[in-house]
Amino acid sequence: MGGTRKGKAVVVGGSIAGLSCAHELIAAGWEVVVLEKTIFPPNSCATGAGLGLDPLAQKIIHSWLKQSPDLELCTLPLTIDQNGVTDIENNRARILARDENFNFRAAYWSDFHRLLHSALPEETVQWGNVFLSFCISDDKSCVRVMSKRLQTGEVYEVVGDILIAADGSLSSIRRSFYPDVKLRYSGYCAWRGVFDFSDNEKFEETVLELKKVYPDLGKCLYFDLARRTHTVFYELFNKRINWIWYVNQPEPQLKGTSVTMKVSSDLISEMHKEVEKFWVPELVNVIRGTKEPFLNVIYDIEPLEQIVWDKVALVGDAAHPTTPHGLRSTNMSILDAAVLGKCLQKWGVENLSSALEEYQSSRLPVVSKQVEFSQKLGRIKQGLPVDDCRSFDPTDPEIREEDCEKLQQKNMPFLFVSPLNPKQKLECKLPVERLPYH
Repeated sequence: MGGTRKGKAVVVGGSIAGLSCAHELIAAGWEVVVLEKTIFPPNSCATGAGLGLDPLAQKIIHSWLKQSPDLELCTLPLTIDQNGVTDIENNRARILARDENFNFRAAYWSDFHRLLHSALPEETVQWGNVFLSFCISDDKSCVRVMSKRLQTGEVYEVVGDILIAADGSLSSIRRSFYPDVKLRYSGYCAWRGVFDFSDNEKFEETVLELKKVYPDLGKCLYFDLARRTHTVFYELFNKRINWIWYVNQPEPQLKGTSVTMKVSSDLISEMHKEVEKFWVPELVNVIRGTKEPFLNVIYDIEPLEQIVWDKVALVGDAAHPTTPHGLRSTNMSILDAAVLGKCLQKWGVENLSSALEEYQSSRLPVVSKQVEFSQKLGRIKQGLPVDDCRSFDPTDPEIREEDCEKLQQKNMPFLFVSPLNPKQKLECKLPVERLPYH
């Protein structure tokens, strides 16, 4: 079905979604250029923190890395998903739900980004090049993208067969099609940080104390719930603990183009005082010992009805900003790239409209359900109203088992389905190397 002419893709955004598209489209026989405004590849990224890779995403990544073991060498297994309750006021704690067949892997953002970037041809990502605008030619034969080299100020044009918007939750390309669509505030923000105990004996002792309370740290995704708040933490490769603490509050006023807020030392000190009201001392010590914690404002978006137009496709957070409670942002980006690449390979550049139509019809039903599920899961764990039902209180001694089961990641819609055929169910307990991808 695919033709013989080699297509050219212009990808805007060099984060995980953009690099994933580069890998998949190069594998499909396309020429790819990625425009990224950051001047240099990120060596470390505090605001990126940790992420979880699901089994299907792992399978796809292995195909890009030619089945090398590099992914396992820079990640840790997450074989357990546990939700518990901590009731500091009454000095009680217990497990609400536990899944020991989780099969995710934990990665540090900058480690994972470096892994994907280093496996691409050297000139694929054009660092320090900011996207300005685009237009589709009158005869619809190409898309023209205007970009600017930040170090020289030179404005230039890139011509391609398709423009792929991987420019994040505040996507300017999405805005050109949906000028009135706004991000949807969740009702809460998230303090985040990575506690590094790799070269500090005192910090190593802090983690040893934490592991006495949470003995499966190193293989478990821990969710600790309290009344109207919750925290998430897990271990990362190279002696690091990723943690997130969600706090209900009115929507803050953001400045600039990021959903990450700059925080003052006074605000951090206030957070350090508040945290001990909800969590055990061992976890409090980890949070207080973290250098440069930061604050994310948590948004998603009402699922879009369209993510492709003529020669433009949205992927990742540009297509479906989501709350983080289902660990879907990175995984959806990887699956978007995989499906888009397979559709382009199948149909060829001569049948681009058919390729984009199949990409959209394959992904929209999946990502729409996953975004809504993540939003609902976050509101449940934050004790916010859901569907006019009574707010969830994890400290209630009469809480029902079926309500606790709803907290688990395995309930995510379409979690174990073929990315090109949402009706095809995959066996969730298969080891990663046996999961069907192609």
